[in-house]
Amino acid sequence: MTIIRGATTIEKDCKEEISSAVKNLLDEIFSLNKLAKNEVKGLLFSLTTDIHAYHPAKAARECGYDFAPLFAAIEPEIIGGLQLCIRLMLFTELENDRNVKHVYQKGAKVLRKDISEIFNIALDGPAGSGKSTVAKSLAKDYNILYLDTGAMYRACALKALRLGVDTKDGEAVKAILPELDVKVEYKDGAQRTLLGEEDVSQKIRENAVSMAASNISAHPVIRVKMVEMQREIAKKMSCVLDGRDIGSTVLPDAKFKFFITADSKVRAERRYKELLARGEEVDFEKLHAEIVARDKQDSEREFSPLVCAKDAIVIDTSTMDVAEVLAAIKGHIQSKI
Repeated sequence: MTIIRGATTIEKDCKEEISSAVKNLLDEIFSLNKLAKNEVKGLLFSLTTDIHAYHPAKAARECGYDFAPLFAAIEPEIIGGLQLCIRLMLFTELENDRNVKHVYQKGAKVLRKDISEIFNIALDGPAGSGKSTVAKSLAKDYNILYLDTGAMYRACALKALRLGVDTKDGEAVKAILPELDVKVEYKDGAQRTLLGEEDVSQKIRENAVSMAASNISAHPVIRVKMVEMQREIAKKMSCVLDGRDIGSTVLPDAKFKFFITADSKVRAERRYKELLARGEEVDFEKLHAEIVARDKQDSEREFSPLVCAKDAIVIDTSTMDVAEVLAAIKGHIQSKI
């Protein structure tokens, strides 16, 4: 008899959350382990005492996993333990030479959050490759922090633009460092980027700031300041970071590294649709030219250029949707846990 373990958490105690969580957990366990129904001899759920709205075993039956005996038990309360957590053991008859993959979703790898392993996921790649979207989804799925490093550089660029500083002029940029007050705060599970006391989370997404951010991030004095902040945050908690040099420079010892890329026209099309949705007028050909120019600038700068770390997994998203990219990344992470 071989046991496959799994666990997940829910955000609130309701039927919809429980049903979705149970289905997603079982689907991933069966998919990763290539399980056949006749190989499973029983399923045992355990759940924390704060789950009352719906029974996980009933949820399993209703989503099609009713071909084996189902059992459930309430876990004892543990001080500092995870809340709203559902755990699962599958009792299987598998061939001896078959390696099983245990599945832990949404930060549920261990029972105690305060003894969890700290790990970082580094996502690098050019503009418009989809790495930020993927990073946010990964952070949510693993219940860890998403640190938007690009937002920090954008805030620096916004400050320079407001002061009328040429973002390509290293000496002029260096001169504004004493009054450069960039902070990162986390509220309601999201990152807020501040300039002084002003929340500029939306303003830094304007297209005019994008190229300026590429310019200003090329200056060593800015990168040193930002990298120092990012490393301190990553030391204290598990997080996902995306940027140009996360795996190569910022966190060279990150446990998981990925390089997310795509054809430049595909990236331009994604950015074009995003800007139109925000009500901004933009010319596609000009936007594509800017992306190509930014790729060149980011790749050829002397200090911490855009580069694929030697131990990074390369994922080309040109013909992939977000769900497919996430599945590829999570499959690799799961195989290494």
